[in-house]
Amino acid sequence: MSKHVACLVFIISAAFSPFALAENAVLAGGCFWCMEKDFEELEGVTDVISGFTGGTAKNPTYRGDHTGHYEAVEITYDPDVLSYEDILNHFWINIDPFDAQGQFCDKGPSYLSAIFVANEAERAVAEKTRQAVVERFPDQTVVTPILPAATFYPIKGAEIGHQDFYKKNPLRYAAYRWGCGRDQRLAEIWGPK
Repeated sequence: MSKHVACLVFIISAAFSPFALAENAVLAGGCFWCMEKDFEELEGVTDVISGFTGGTAKNPTYRGDHTGHYEAVEITYDPDVLSYEDILNHFWINIDPFDAQGQFCDKGPSYLSAIFVANEAERAVAEKTRQAVVERFPDQTVVTPILPAATFYPIKGAEIGHQDFYKKNPLRYAAYRWGCGRDQRLAEIWGPK
């Protein structure tokens, strides 16, 4: 097989692979362990990576400098199964959109909620879903911002244990999630799942 034919076969197969049609969303909703689990359970999501975004520090780390960064997740999903709007609707019901100090028991700038949009189409969808939350709760102030996408820094190196934490440490994760009051507060806001 010639190099040109092999290259053409590779390009065609890549174009039709399941990953060729994947889309990404970057969202911050407090503890990335919890956001990761909440989205990995959603049909049509193919990958969720924990990391940091939104700040100016280069190569932020969990135990080091992540000044200005949000704990966030990068969600890869199949747009034939889920839309960006579906992703955002799932996001809203898994955060406290009224907490300007952080999320649940985690307080501070790195635990704030936010939607990071990559383009104007995503911004329009994000604004639409945010407005739906505003209208549903007219007596509350929705503080979750819609921000321009920034570099996403996945957890790596010695801190890779934070990726898939809920799978690797199910008892510690369950104790943390319960102790943090996440599900109790979500039920209070959104009703039982």
